[in-house]
Order: sequence, then C-alpha cells, then structure tokens
Amino acid sequence: MDWQALALTLRLAALTTALLLLFAIPLAFWIVFTRSRLRALVEAIATLPLLLPPTVLGFYLLVLLGPRTIVGRAWIHLTGHPLAFSFSGLVIGSMIYSLPFAVQPVVAGLSGVDAALVEQARLLGAGRWRMLREVLLPLSARSVVTAAVLCFTHTVGEFGVVLMIGGDIPGATRTLSISIYDQVQNFTYAAANRTALVLVIISVAALVMLYARRSHAALSVAGELRRG
Repeated sequence: MDWQALALTLRLAALTTALLLLFAIPLAFWIVFTRSRLRALVEAIATLPLLLPPTVLGFYLLVLLGPRTIVGRAWIHLTGHPLAFSFSGLVIGSMIYSLPFAVQPVVAGLSGVDAALVEQARLLGAGRWRMLREVLLPLSARSVVTAAVLCFTHTVGEFGVVLMIGGDIPGATRTLSISIYDQVQNFTYAAANRTALVLVIISVAALVMLYARRSHAALSVAGELRRG
C-alpha cells in the first residue's frame, strides 16, 4: 500500500470539498433566485465538467494553468512556482472537475424550500445572505451533505484530470488512482488489488453514511407524523 498516496488523496479530497462548498453554495443560491438572462449559460458551464471526458478537461486545464497564460504567469509571480504539476494545481483542477457534484444537489435543495417561507423571510426584512444562512441552508442541510459526500468520493477516485494536471510525482501529485495505474503497469496486480480495495471501502463507507443519515431523517419524520 502506498500510504503516501493515500494521505495525499485524502488531503486533496478534503480540501477540494471544503473549498468547493464555499464556492458552490453561493453559486447555487444565485442560480435558484436570479432573474438574469445569464442563468442558463452559468448553469451550463457549471454542469459541463460532468459531460467532458476527463482527459479533455485535464488538457485544457493544463494549458490554462501553464506558464504561458495570464493565470499561470500571475501564479508564478505570486508563489514562485507553476500551478501545473503541483498540489495546488490538483486542488484547482479537482474543484473544476467536481463542480457539478457540488452545485446540482445544492440547487435541488434550495429549489425545494417552500416559497412561502422565503417570502416571509423577505417580508421580515432578511437580506439575501441572512436568508441563505438562517433559512435556506438549515432547510437544505441534507442536500449540502449529499454534495459534500459526492465531491469527496468523486475526488478520491478521479484519475484522468489529476494525471494530466499533476503527472505522477511521489508525495506531491501521486494519488491512489495514479498509484493503481503504476502498479498495473508494473504487473504488481496484488498491490493494485489492495489499493483498489481501499478506494472501494472509502466510497462505500461514504455512501453508507449518506444513506443512513437519510434513513434516520425519514424515520424521524415518520415518527413525528404518527405522534401528530
């Protein structure tokens, strides 16, 4: 087992999930409540990584993060090293690649909130961000948890994008999925099987936690209805 790759993968998934939710929640709020004509375009762009092949997305991100672009040059000027083939580049690439898994569940959750509650909050003088923080997010908590679990597990298992952006640098950009690829290339199938099993266990554990939480919430609602 490549413990270094496991630690890097978990760190990448955790950081990507945290940063992505900070970005995706306001974006989902804007998508649900805006009247702008740009809504369809923004929503399409936020969903695009779900449809593009990972190698295509990874290639364009590699070009975008390279030293020949404004973004790449600005990052080198600020930090002294390029974004491509670095952990920071992996985080940015993973955020873009997993963006639909963060935005879509939150959009669904916010859209499902009773419009009457939103209107009452507005009549009571709640601003947009206060309404999001105190009304919408508590009522959409399950959707936010779903987005977090999906982002985490999706990042843990991603291969094409991280390989294109980060390459295969031990301790810096080599994740578990890349480690499996290396093990298969070296015909060490037993090691590849053990590494793949770790990925399966992580994914199953995350999904069990998610569905168990949903079942508990459903049982709580059913109990309240019977008592009522």
